[in-house]
Amino acid sequence: MKKIIFSLSLTLFVSLPFKLFSQVEAGLELIAEDLVSPVTMVESPDESGRLFIVDQVGVIRVHTPERGLLEEPFLDLRDHIIPLKDAHEERGLLGLAFHPDYAYNGRFYVLYSAPLAPGAPDHWDHTTHISEFEVSEDNPVMADIRSEDVIMEINQPQYNHNGGTLAFGPDNFLYISVGDGGGANDIDFGHVPDWYEKNAGGNGQDVEQNLLGSILRIDVDKGYRYSIPEDNPFVGKEGMDEIYAYGLRNPYRFSFDPEGDHTLIAGDAGQVLWEEVDVITKGGNYGWNVKEGTHCFNAYDNDKTREECPQEDKMGNPLIDPVLEFKQGGVDHGGKGLVVIGGNVYRGDNLKELDGDYIFGTWAQHHGTPSGAVFVADMKDQGMWDFQELQVKRNNSTGLSHYLLGFGQNAAGEIFLLTSDENGPVGNTGKVYKLVSAQ
Repeated sequence: MKKIIFSLSLTLFVSLPFKLFSQVEAGLELIAEDLVSPVTMVESPDESGRLFIVDQVGVIRVHTPERGLLEEPFLDLRDHIIPLKDAHEERGLLGLAFHPDYAYNGRFYVLYSAPLAPGAPDHWDHTTHISEFEVSEDNPVMADIRSEDVIMEINQPQYNHNGGTLAFGPDNFLYISVGDGGGANDIDFGHVPDWYEKNAGGNGQDVEQNLLGSILRIDVDKGYRYSIPEDNPFVGKEGMDEIYAYGLRNPYRFSFDPEGDHTLIAGDAGQVLWEEVDVITKGGNYGWNVKEGTHCFNAYDNDKTREECPQEDKMGNPLIDPVLEFKQGGVDHGGKGLVVIGGNVYRGDNLKELDGDYIFGTWAQHHGTPSGAVFVADMKDQGMWDFQELQVKRNNSTGLSHYLLGFGQNAAGEIFLLTSDENGPVGNTGKVYKLVSAQ
């Protein structure tokens, strides 16, 4: 595999008091290419150094330290997922998490968009599957396709807003992000009425009728397929027991800080005006569709905010504001990017000056152009986080020059960028880069 290094530099993004990064330079090392639409990457917890790259089209590929990207997929689910569109497609194979004891039990979990299940509501779009698999007994780079056990199904009314992250927390429970069901404004077909009458509908604010617009937490080591952790916020109360946090629109990517308090951080894609990043806490309500970011949302005129809105839900829980927000839209229209992509807290050795900083991004900065961006945020215990843009410089130009689809992090705390040049899961322009020192 050839190695390509691109020079990067940090450019001031806000004028508020800010931790200075003193013009850090970095680089991108090409790890894998000729993929279609890589959306996440996970290292298996078995000290092998193998990186597992999830391609939205339905395959998981393996990158080994010795042989690079292997040709044969670890898992091929292309005949399990719903047929995908060529452009603006949010379905597919979206999530992967290895059991903390994977080195001993060989169990792992995936999230993918299956055809609509029998018995689902008429005219709905598809069914999200969260499935358990096992690795082959005699081949560590091949899954046993026959071992699939679908442990959870979530029917989806629309094709978009599917969330899609799976991750085991420090408590060894499995966390799952689920979008609000799609459409727009959380009031479309398949969105149930909630307590906030000014914005009719609202799966994000509903905790009693479906699991949509939430982050879930389950125990995969007890019960039939899974059980509910005893301290989940709605155990013994009105509300679905699987829900850990709610009031989210499309928490496509979340992660845990590998160190410290293992903070859970999610990027939640906005509607029209604001993108946000949230620190997720147990039982937290993050405001959608009452609020978009810190602003009162108007479901019937979504490019204008309401003058006022409730600051707590019907149960008295406060609507928690994000730790990061920025104006949505292309930079050519005064915005800071299209679709926030949640990232990771940097804990590696290549860029020591970024230790403990949150690295995230946007899918694109210009409409119709592969032009993702990467940002670095100074995490704080209280208040909004300040952040700077990490400019990619190459060939006398700036910008990532790819759509940014996701991030990955290995056991050493290093961060990877997953990109494509296509506005959909087609072609072979998908690449994985590692964030490294320019030296």
